[in-house]
Amino acid sequence: MLTEAQIKNTKPKEKRYMLRDEHGLYLESIPSGTKSWRFRY
Repeated sequence: MLTEAQIKNTKPKEKRYMLRDEHGLYLESIPSGTKSWRFRY
C-alpha cells in the first residue's frame, strides 16, 4: 500500500519508474518531475 509520505517523497530519477500498490494502482514518476496515477485492470 502506498502511503502519503511515500508519494510526497518521490523524486525524479534518470529513468521512468513506478511505485505500485497491491490492487493495480501505481504512481509513475518521469525524469521531468511529473507524477501521474495509473490503474491496471
